[in-house]
Amino acid sequence: MKQVYNEESREAKTQILTSDGSYTLYSTEFDEPYHSDRDGALFESLQKHVIPAFRLKSSERRLAILDICYGLGYNTLATLYYIKKHQLKIDIEIVSPEFDRGLIESLAIFDYPIEFKSFRDIIEHLSQNFYYRDDDISIEILIGDARESIPQLTQKFDIVYQDPFSPSSNPLLWTREYFQDIRRVVKDDAILTTYSVAAAVRMALDESGFELFFVNNQNMRDSMVASPTMIDEFKYIDMELKKRRNPTAKSLRDEMFF
Repeated sequence: MKQVYNEESREAKTQILTSDGSYTLYSTEFDEPYHSDRDGALFESLQKHVIPAFRLKSSERRLAILDICYGLGYNTLATLYYIKKHQLKIDIEIVSPEFDRGLIESLAIFDYPIEFKSFRDIIEHLSQNFYYRDDDISIEILIGDARESIPQLTQKFDIVYQDPFSPSSNPLLWTREYFQDIRRVVKDDAILTTYSVAAAVRMALDESGFELFFVNNQNMRDSMVASPTMIDEFKYIDMELKKRRNPTAKSLRDEMFF
């Protein structure tokens, strides 16, 4: 495999303030922040992941969510915040691959926004044990490479938060083969959310059996959702038309890196 990760610089992170007043970290290893400082860490998690997903899934009574990658845990915690705020009666199971064990262990002292204050016990338990369970919530962090852990999953997921570092920084979590692994572990009516609208990402999802849709976000750049089935709530992306207009566009492939 070509060199993509750099363990020597993994611990080198800097806390930065984002536009909505919440904090994120800047990763030296990937040379980019965990969240957009322009969009705001909390606002980005809500607008690009949680709100689009629950626009389709809020009537469910039980949801299984694959949160890739856990990172600072904003997507998982924003999910709990959204459910609590809207008083939804949903049992949540979240599984989240994350290869930075040291980051997870440090999250008990991270400066989270006030919206997550009521989840402090959950945060501390996850940082020590990598799992949390109560009557309504199950969260498990899978320490290790997502490319290894995802193919071993046996359950089927309703929602996928596709939120690794960018395709240019961490391409192994954006290839066609990676999304084919994702397709095998999601239900036929699942929804995948992602901040990336790059052509190579759209091609990889399309080649893996997903229909694609734009999400018009409030006061920030558009994001995207994908599903194995057609959905009416978002603007459809006609990939056949896109491919005719841009015949040289290609998906990222494992063969480029292995």
